[in-house]
Amino acid sequence: MTEESPFKGQTGLRRLWNALHYSRAGLRAAYLAEDAFRQEVHLAALLVPLAFFLAPGGIGLALLIGSVLLVLIVELLNSAIEAAVDRISLDRHPLAKRAKDIGSAAVLIALLNVPVVWACVLFG
Repeated sequence: MTEESPFKGQTGLRRLWNALHYSRAGLRAAYLAEDAFRQEVHLAALLVPLAFFLAPGGIGLALLIGSVLLVLIVELLNSAIEAAVDRISLDRHPLAKRAKDIGSAAVLIALLNVPVVWACVLFG
């Protein structure tokens, strides 16, 4: 038998209100517990305002900011994977390592994407 969250049945504004609070709690937890996320937030705090000055137009601005936000999104997903794997077991296991390594690779690709997008928008 699977246990469902008692909040799954919520609809309308109550569901949105709950989702807002869960999201805020998740961002706070990631910021406080994950050094990489904190560093990437600081990088975003520098790059997002810079994008407003450097972007050649609306689409360029969206690409510059989107590439930075993508890093934060992927880092949040990676942190969630790592937390879930660690919750299941702290024992070393090849599948746990694979899951964590794949999540880390996703973050690396998102990070490498930032200078590529910025170079294409600003110089291309």
